[in-house]
Amino acid sequence: MNSADDLKAVGPRIRMMMPQLTPLEARVVETVFGLRDFSADTSLKEIAAEAGVSEAMVVKITKKLGFNGYRDFRSAVSSYNKLPTAEMHQELSVEDSSREIILKVFRTSIHALEETLAILDVDAFDRAADLLTKAGQRDFYGVGGSAQIARDVAHKFLRIGVRANVQDDSHMMLMSASLLGADDVAVAFSHSGNTTAVIDALQLARKSGARTVAITNYGGSPLAQIADIVLCSTAQGSPLMGENAAARIAQLNILDALFVAVAQRNYEAAEKNLEKTMSAVASKRKDKIV
Repeated sequence: MNSADDLKAVGPRIRMMMPQLTPLEARVVETVFGLRDFSADTSLKEIAAEAGVSEAMVVKITKKLGFNGYRDFRSAVSSYNKLPTAEMHQELSVEDSSREIILKVFRTSIHALEETLAILDVDAFDRAADLLTKAGQRDFYGVGGSAQIARDVAHKFLRIGVRANVQDDSHMMLMSASLLGADDVAVAFSHSGNTTAVIDALQLARKSGARTVAITNYGGSPLAQIADIVLCSTAQGSPLMGENAAARIAQLNILDALFVAVAQRNYEAAEKNLEKTMSAVASKRKDKIV
């Protein structure tokens, strides 16, 4: 990645580590990001006093987040905060006008897309595309909003003749996972990476011999830890909108790119099947108003 992408990845990588921090450690990090005047001149003593912890505790947290120490952390975060995209994310308020709501929601999604692009692992992406292209059976697991994302990508794949089964019931997931084998792939969708039903199904799919892919917002989550390949989205949350909304946009874009990559790997078959599926539903369209 270039330096611009490295800077854009600072915020997402810290957010992905947050679930692995203790409540006290997380509060210290939130204190830093809550300071509007945090800069390359902000001292360790100031942060410790603001958060109500020792200076040693602050240094320990920065190292846990993957930095060499407080100075390294301060340099990275202060530079990240200066990025134009970092200013896009604004908290929604119950007092916002319709115009303000529209701008904030759109900017939050744009921010999520920019940062997800910065952290996306291209090698993992290519491996996932290869698995999906060559798989005999494809199982997609998700519940709630994640199941809707799974259905969206399964619909796209069907258009080019790539069939996938979407399971959103815990029993159906497990039954389907138990029947997978070495030539198959299971893809698990979970924003938090903590959804028990999805984790259990992916574990069983792996035990059955299938290769596994996780689509999540947290690279250190339980789901990510059991998957062969992890594709991460990233999004900042807000009290009204939460993380899921913007993360969903980012995940849909990752999966749209994955769809194109799979189609590219067997372009002639994809083009032929796309023509067939479009023709099959042509009679259901009313493109001209009489």
